[in-house]
Amino acid sequence: MGMMEEVMSKANVLIEALPYIQKFNDKIVIVKYGGSAMLDERLQQDVIKDVALLKLVGMQPIIVHGGGKEISKWVGLLGKEPKFVQGLRVTDAETMEVAEMVLSKVNKRLVQMLEQLGVKAAGICGKDGGTLRCEKKYANGEDIGFVGNITEVDTNLINTLLANDYIPVIAPIGMDDAFQSYNINADDAACAIATAMKAEKLAFLTDIEGVYRDFEDKSSLISVLTLEEADKLLGSGVIGGGMLPKLQNCIDAVKEGVSRVHILDGRIDHSLLLEFFTNKGIGTAIIGSENTLYDNER
Repeated sequence: MGMMEEVMSKANVLIEALPYIQKFNDKIVIVKYGGSAMLDERLQQDVIKDVALLKLVGMQPIIVHGGGKEISKWVGLLGKEPKFVQGLRVTDAETMEVAEMVLSKVNKRLVQMLEQLGVKAAGICGKDGGTLRCEKKYANGEDIGFVGNITEVDTNLINTLLANDYIPVIAPIGMDDAFQSYNINADDAACAIATAMKAEKLAFLTDIEGVYRDFEDKSSLISVLTLEEADKLLGSGVIGGGMLPKLQNCIDAVKEGVSRVHILDGRIDHSLLLEFFTNKGIGTAIIGSENTLYDNER
């Protein structure tokens, strides 16, 4: 490609992004950050740059992060075997302590990276300002320790940070009515926060390309799913294990008023920008109804 074509293609990219930048100006967008994109240093930089860019073009991003693989590593270093029931970490008092320490470390690392890029960020967990109130969560009636089910989201502190130009970076630790600490599944936390904040978008960075009609057939990736179609798909039994609770979470968030939920492959460089700013987009978007389709999706 010659010099001129290269410059022109950059201009076209910016022009293509313009309607999206206008559409989401000042809108709240939640990024659920987890999976491989957290472990790979280069991908980590990509995600943080993307979030900084969303902020700088006028959106109000909020990061909700997990730290599962890192927690498992430290639990292992203590000589314990990480245990899961239905995708939820069995969390005894010692594991709870490790989870809180590890999530704090991850939280401040993300803040550090954002600040390095010249945007203001503040890391909190659900304990701060009573942001995430929860109760004990059971896995099919089984007691799995200090795992929390969110009962209430107090948005005051998040709104205070946004109003003062900070990107909130939120770790999924909450307290119950007796002020006991609980580890909360980060997907659950992202959905609850997106719902309470009436977010315009909730984007999940995952280790899959999106939702497939048939997981074995990579050409069956679904770009846009309406609520009705998503419900049907859930009932059809074709959705695999780890995807089930995620999809259910997404459906609930859209039902509760989040305009659209995206399931994205965090292993792709700049997947957030590709989904937010290009006509084609990547991954799967779950929307309320046909009425919320973008012009390019009709």
